[in-house]
This record gives sequence, structure tokens and C-alpha cells, in this order.
Amino acid sequence: MTSRTIKVLLAEDQSMVREALAALLGLEDDIEVVAQVARGDEVLAAARAHDIDVALMDIEMPGATGIEAAAQLHKELPAVKLVILTTFGRPGYLRSAMESGADAFLVKDAPAAQLAAAVRKVLAGERVIDPTLAAAALAEGANPLTDREREVLRAAADGSTNAELAQTLHLSQGTVRNYLSTAIQKLAVRNRAEAVRIAREKGWL
Repeated sequence: MTSRTIKVLLAEDQSMVREALAALLGLEDDIEVVAQVARGDEVLAAARAHDIDVALMDIEMPGATGIEAAAQLHKELPAVKLVILTTFGRPGYLRSAMESGADAFLVKDAPAAQLAAAVRKVLAGERVIDPTLAAAALAEGANPLTDREREVLRAAADGSTNAELAQTLHLSQGTVRNYLSTAIQKLAVRNRAEAVRIAREKGWL
């Protein structure tokens, strides 16, 4: 138990979920939710404005994902502890979260007491990882896609043509085609749409 109040920021785009989490954490004597945001690109400014100790972030948010926001926070405010919450137990998300500097990775439906305990533990310098997700990540193995292949696949998710992708990513059409072809081959699928689906399911994008 800490001797002072732990200041927490909640980043979650679903207002009902965010308010429920805030209410549950607010029941703890040593935890105070001092800021709430609904977008990933609002996290850094809110963290700075409220001098937070811990940021709790959902992965799926507009503006920036929780993992992207975590990486930015880790770089700009390294003293802030980072807890990633997810509805989806995708193994690749765990690896990405840890690489972004996250201190904890939990599923959203974890009991409130477990979430509060995780907040205290990360502030004490511990790492907290959902054991089921950890086992799944180990079983799944590493993400086979390079950063560039992931970037091209993400951009291709909206159905853009190779020419449009080339313009957006400032690459040649041939280079775009090569990245997509390699990604499709690595994921053992037939086309880019399947590659995007599989990579998303595994949390690799």
C-alpha cells in the first residue's frame, strides 16, 4: 500500500466502460482518477496537465492506439507507469505493448481488485501481465512481419490500390507490391485482404 494517492489517467473511447472503470477505481482509498480521455492522441497532453503517476489505456482508440500512446508517453514522460487494457486477447498485442514500454497488460474484464492491485504494483516497479495472454504469446511466437510490411498492410486495409499506397507511403509501386507479396507469403494466405485479417487477429498490426 502506498502512503499517498496514486493519480491515474484513463484513456478509453467507450464512455460507459471508461466511467465504470473510473467509478471502480474511485472506490479505492489510495487511487484517484484525475483525467479521462477518449482518444489516443489526447493522452500525452492530459498526462502532462495532470501530473499523473499511472496511465490506463485501451488499445483500440481513435487518433492513436493505446500502444502508440504508450510509446509516446514512455518517451516523453518515462516516470509515468503504463497499463494497457484490452478486450481482445491477441498475443501480438502483448509483444507490441511490452515493446512500447508498457508495465502491465490486462484484459478489461479483470476484477476491479486485480486492476487496482496492478496499479499499485507497477508504481512499485513490478510488471503485471495476464498469465493467459502471456502463455498465448509464447505459444504464438514472434511477429514475422517487418515494420515496413506492417506499415504497408495497415495502409492497405482500406482497399487502396498499389498506386494509392505508393503515393501515401512515398514508395514506388514495385516496392509496395513486393512488401505486400512478402507479407502474404509469410502469413500463408492468398491475398492482401486475408493478410490484413490474419495479422489483425494475431495483434500484429
